[in-house]
Amino acid sequence: MIHLFEKTTLKCSKIITQTYSTSFTLGIKMLDKSIQPPIYSIYGFVRYADEIVDTFHEFDKEKLLEKFEEDTYQAISQKISLNPVLHSFQIVVNKYNIDLELIKAFLHSMKMDLNLTNYDTNLYKEYIYGSAEVVGLMCLKVFCNGDKDKYDSLLPEAKSLGAAFQKVNFLRDMKSDYLERGRTYFPEVNFNFFDYDTKLSIEKDIEKDFKEAKEGIKRLPSSAQLGVYIAYRYYVKLFKKIKRTKPEKVMSTRIRINDIKKLYLLVLTYLQTKLSHNI
Repeated sequence: MIHLFEKTTLKCSKIITQTYSTSFTLGIKMLDKSIQPPIYSIYGFVRYADEIVDTFHEFDKEKLLEKFEEDTYQAISQKISLNPVLHSFQIVVNKYNIDLELIKAFLHSMKMDLNLTNYDTNLYKEYIYGSAEVVGLMCLKVFCNGDKDKYDSLLPEAKSLGAAFQKVNFLRDMKSDYLERGRTYFPEVNFNFFDYDTKLSIEKDIEKDFKEAKEGIKRLPSSAQLGVYIAYRYYVKLFKKIKRTKPEKVMSTRIRINDIKKLYLLVLTYLQTKLSHNI
């Protein structure tokens, strides 16, 4: 009856995704049904790890993260965990041969959030890689389903997409990151002197990531292409809204796309893609 246990753990990861992120949920729903559960499982894992460092202020976050990491590796090696998030995640890791180094890099970035508040250029790149790029690579492992040549050819673009998403998140969350967590991710950026030139420099870097990422999306397996493209379109729309926003407002307001506009974007992207037969 272990299939019932596994079924419920996968549902837990799906519920976590649906609860925390409507944008990623919409994108995942456009993936082929066969690869939806593993992507939910990856998101559930990274979401809960991120929750430890961002939310559980009244607890010993370092110990919680240490235990989470220990339980993660144990679940992967033993192929079972009574933690539903970790059990569903280990299924994906073992089935798709996700490199443990990717998981290690991700958890390392979560540890960085426990102690670092200001990032220089090297630490910024290190954090982006571990917190976002490797998540894209985990998903790419699922999308390529054992096709190593395909995976290797798409690796740079998958990293660029993850980086673009994360950098947009940094811009969107500058206020809460600084005021609630004391963090400033962008290197050599002073929260109190965030001007047009600084904002423009960051935006040019993000535009480069988005441009590289789109070329990779065009070459993704058909089972994954539409779902990833929808997530890409959502983040590009959010990014454009941030670009139109004055620096002082970025520092005082969390820029977002409301759920109705997200749904409209989903339908529009779906119809455009199906009618034109290309990205």
